[in-house]
Amino acid sequence: MIIVDGKDLIVGRVASFVAKQALNGETVKIVNCEQMYVTGDKVFLFNEVERRRDQGTWSKGPFYFRRPDMFIRRVVRGMIPYKTSRGSIAYKRVMCYIGFPKELEQHKTTTIDKANVKNIQNLKYVTVGELCKHMGSKF
Repeated sequence: MIIVDGKDLIVGRVASFVAKQALNGETVKIVNCEQMYVTGDKVFLFNEVERRRDQGTWSKGPFYFRRPDMFIRRVVRGMIPYKTSRGSIAYKRVMCYIGFPKELEQHKTTTIDKANVKNIQNLKYVTVGELCKHMGSKF
């Protein structure tokens, strides 16, 4: 079991690492999802989130979640072939959490150095928590 601490990490880079590990048979848990970062201009990201939220219908989707843990899990789903049997089994191995749950405190967490927000030259990024608050989350 791999536990990834998402604090100060970039969402896309973590999601690709997690998807690869899940497809290889590992159980992966991501904690502190609300403290992860999405790179890009704040105004553009907020407009994109509003556009996605408003498209489709309430009954048929597409469904974009407002909670940070479900938001991250859907990003990971985009990197897994979830419509195949192998992909759906891998997707069930991925769990995301807001904060740090008590049942995982005794386990060792890992971080991904390549995904740290300090390593990028782009100064434009938004936390997932802030993005989800804009969508209407009450976490």
